[in-house]
Order: sequence, then C-alpha cells, then structure tokens
Amino acid sequence: MPVELRALQSLKLWHDVHLGLVHQGGDLSSRQVAILLTIYLEPPPHTVRGLAKKLNVTKPVITRALDTLGKFDLVSRKRDEADRRNVIIQRTVAGALAVERLGDMIMARAKELPR
Repeated sequence: MPVELRALQSLKLWHDVHLGLVHQGGDLSSRQVAILLTIYLEPPPHTVRGLAKKLNVTKPVITRALDTLGKFDLVSRKRDEADRRNVIIQRTVAGALAVERLGDMIMARAKELPR
C-alpha cells in the first residue's frame, strides 16, 4: 500500500529522522548515508569505481566516505583478487543492523506524522 505524503509532511519526516540520527550520535553526511544505503539496498558486488559512477562523484570522494563508514564498522573493504585494481566494498553485521535501525526509525517517525 503506497503512502502519500504532502510536501510539508515529507519535510517533517526528513527532519525528524535526521534529528533522531543526531540524537543517537550519528555523524554521517547525506553523501555517506546515500553510499551506505546503496551498498545495503542494491545487490553486490560494490566497488569504489562503481559507487563513484552511480553517485556521479570521484573515486576519492567515495574513498573518504568509506573511510568514515569503515571507522563506524558499517562497511569493510578488500582488494578484488581477480583484479587487484578494484576494491570490493563489503557489508558488515554492524552496518546491516544500523540500516535496519534506520528503517525502523523512519517507519516510527512516519506513524507520528499528523494526518
């Protein structure tokens, strides 16, 4: 069943979710969240090169974002054994749990929206 939100409701939801992330100590930028969700919501394999192309940014931008995501144990990286030039991005248990919590937070905040 599709959910229909008015523009202000959408913005309120966006605000409340981001505020919830800040209250939980989340220090991820919008770009980092976009990368994280791409890794967890789209089928692997994910590479630095592939993410850069998908998000229309440079490889160094992806690398910096992955550095931060790696510090929080949300993703890990390893060299592709078949082609050592490629870096494969891997999901982690902590990352999967974080994405699941984010989804739960969005659903909870959406239920709180005035109708």
